[in-house]
Amino acid sequence: MGGLNSRESVALGTLFLAFAKIGLCGISSLLVWTRRVIVDEQHWMTETEFVETLSVCQFLPGPEISNISIYVGSKFRGAVGAIVAVLGLTLAPLAIGLVLGTLYLRYPHLPVMQKILGGLSAAAAGLLVATGIKMLLPHRNRPTALFFAALAFAGIIFAKFPLLTVLLGLVPLSIAVAAFEGLRTE
Repeated sequence: MGGLNSRESVALGTLFLAFAKIGLCGISSLLVWTRRVIVDEQHWMTETEFVETLSVCQFLPGPEISNISIYVGSKFRGAVGAIVAVLGLTLAPLAIGLVLGTLYLRYPHLPVMQKILGGLSAAAAGLLVATGIKMLLPHRNRPTALFFAALAFAGIIFAKFPLLTVLLGLVPLSIAVAAFEGLRTE
């Protein structure tokens, strides 16, 4: 199902609630819930549009999820939509984070705190891997895209390069290869 175009209006309340859901459900990795809400539930973007938007938002300064909320909010409702989407994304998690952070700072020695954090980190890692695989699926018939995905994975996991280094190295190279491939098909 195709995504909505920018001429189709989305209510401000709908934007706020969708991003509030992302903020509240996204334990550790908001990307998992962002993709689910934007692509699967709201159908505001196709899978390909989401991956392309995420690619740009990861390259921009700031958290990619905030950048996506700004993009989606402004796409449908302009500057006010962007503000509403960011507020939906951040208000409830900020309040919860302040409360939990205060509790953790006060009681870090409790074994139950350590078990909770260990369980949450394992679940977050699983969600992140699953989302990465879902995001890769639209590119399964594009060998060049799979090659660059493998290079990025290897650079981060095995070579232990920082994300920014991998992006700065692979983005210009992938653009050049895409341009070359475009010239070959013309």
